Amino acid sequence: MKSYEQLINNIIGQLNGVKKMIDGEKQCFDILVQMKAVKSATNSLTVKFIEENMTDCMSDIPDEKKGHIQKLLTELTKLT
Repeated sequence: MKSYEQLINNIIGQLNGVKKMIDGEKQCFDILVQMKAVKSATNSLTVKFIEENMTDCMSDIPDEKKGHIQKLLTELTKLT
């Protein structure tokens, strides 16, 4: 699996590509396809971060609420 740095560098590369496409006045459809790829990559990074850091992120939450919040986050990450 890719590291955070690799995922972020991929997103940066995709965004730079989108910028060049916009500056070069490429076709609207082609630009939108690339923007969708950026969104997907960002969602993947978000899901990876949540899955790997959920416990640390919830350290201040009372134990009786953690199970419910974990279920909620699991369902939310499936939506991306």
